Amino acid sequence: MSVAVLACVVASLAVAAPWARPPGRGTGPRPRGRGPHPSASGEPRARAARGRSAVVGIDSALLLDVVDAALAAGAPIPRALQVVGELLGGATGGALVRAGGALVLGASWSAAWAGSPPAARDLADGLEPAWTSGVAPGPALRARAARVRAERRSRTRAAAATLGVHLVLPLGLCFLPAFVLLGLVPLVLSLASGLLG
Repeated sequence: MSVAVLACVVASLAVAAPWARPPGRGTGPRPRGRGPHPSASGEPRARAARGRSAVVGIDSALLLDVVDAALAAGAPIPRALQVVGELLGGATGGALVRAGGALVLGASWSAAWAGSPPAARDLADGLEPAWTSGVAPGPALRARAARVRAERRSRTRAAAATLGVHLVLPLGLCFLPAFVLLGLVPLVLSLASGLLG
């Protein structure tokens, strides 16, 4: 699934989710003689899926893009955080849900994000000017996502360069005996036989 499609899905959920379910649906006693409630069998699967996403983790730049799409669709910051966090699951998703709930209840920005994992902290730093000063969050989130990707590319290039330096000595030790045996030894033997003959 592309980033654009994922962002559109999250944005539509962020705006429409509170009103998507008709009132009273899923509440009240369950009729007798029927199977388990429809949501009962889906809940363990949802928990398992959230557990798998916690193991895999999420790219912080992608998280910034998805929250930016939810905000661009018109969701307020707390609602966008809660919807994205519920879909994401794991430690990062839980931190987003907690931060959104704390902001709704009037907590300060730093208190709402206390104890968050690094991916959530990166999002918090990108959203803080929008919450505290009222500036548009989109440009700041997009700039931060671009910076995260640029830093990752520079780290990858540095690691590749370091790997090349570290491989010079082992490769030299492997190829030097072959060069001596296949290149120098026959040359020395031919010169020696020419001098002796």
